[in-house]
Amino acid sequence: MFLENYTSGMEYWKGRIDSTTDYDAFRWHQWVRPLNLNEETVAFDGKLGFAFIGFCSDQGVKRNKGRAGTALAPGFIRGQMANLPCAFTQEVALYDAGDIQCDEISMEEGQRLLGIAVERILALNLFPLILGGGHETTFGHFQGQLADQSLREGRPDIGIINFDAHFDLRPYDKGRSSGSMFSQIADICYERGMAYHYLPLGIQRHSNTVQLFKIARELNVDYILAKDIQNTNYSSILEKVDAFMYACDSFYITICTDVFSSAFAPGVSATQSLGVDPEVILPIIKHILRTRKVRGFDICEISPRFDQDNTTANLGAVIIFTVVSTLARLNQLDVDLSDF
Repeated sequence: MFLENYTSGMEYWKGRIDSTTDYDAFRWHQWVRPLNLNEETVAFDGKLGFAFIGFCSDQGVKRNKGRAGTALAPGFIRGQMANLPCAFTQEVALYDAGDIQCDEISMEEGQRLLGIAVERILALNLFPLILGGGHETTFGHFQGQLADQSLREGRPDIGIINFDAHFDLRPYDKGRSSGSMFSQIADICYERGMAYHYLPLGIQRHSNTVQLFKIARELNVDYILAKDIQNTNYSSILEKVDAFMYACDSFYITICTDVFSSAFAPGVSATQSLGVDPEVILPIIKHILRTRKVRGFDICEISPRFDQDNTTANLGAVIIFTVVSTLARLNQLDVDLSDF
């Protein structure tokens, strides 16, 4: 099937060049290669490969009465990733699979196209790194994970770990948005006889109605409050996370950047004055990745329109750097800097 509303993202990969021959001096913009998902491509047969795919949408945010502007985020995040150092061996491959453009199509059609793109990336044996977009991005991501696992395993068992200030479990009888995805996913799971595995971390009591807490309970959704993460009560946090991960065959991570304090993430759709510190979240992400069960990652709700000196886009880039570096280390493909 031809992937429509699909454009290249390579124009954003430019930056400083310290050397054109010494790989130790390379930055990501010198290493990333284009990947056209509309062309026949041989599956990646190396040790570790990543593919970036952008979802240029803020339709879900608009429907959710949030601050629009997330459609521009994929390009800004790439701009911040461009100068990241290649702190991994040359056996790690970086591909840019382009963008899904959603300005002239419906949110639902955009999500469907993103699902197709993610399915193709997984079929190529690459790890999808999805650049949102509003948090409606993750519904398209889920569709791709579901299609890939259904093809390979017949009856998938997919878990979702969500770093977010909000449950995003709103009823969608009056329309879908960036606040309804996990209710939609719950219904898909129940319709297909699949277990519903969803764990949100960073939930704010002042950002969710009582109804949403009740819906979470009805769906047997466990959660971790932002205040518990900020107090760095790692033993109890990791106990919940480990119990969740143990119950899943595989899962993916999604991050809504409004989970972070506005001191670190001012450019989001819904700012959080008492959000969490990224330094507290990163060890949890690394812990999750070490299970080797993670099959994808998306980061959402960065809004360049409201950002300050690209602070939030840069935070997104640093988080992605952490994901890539951690997986490289797990595969013994990182550069050991301990002697320097």
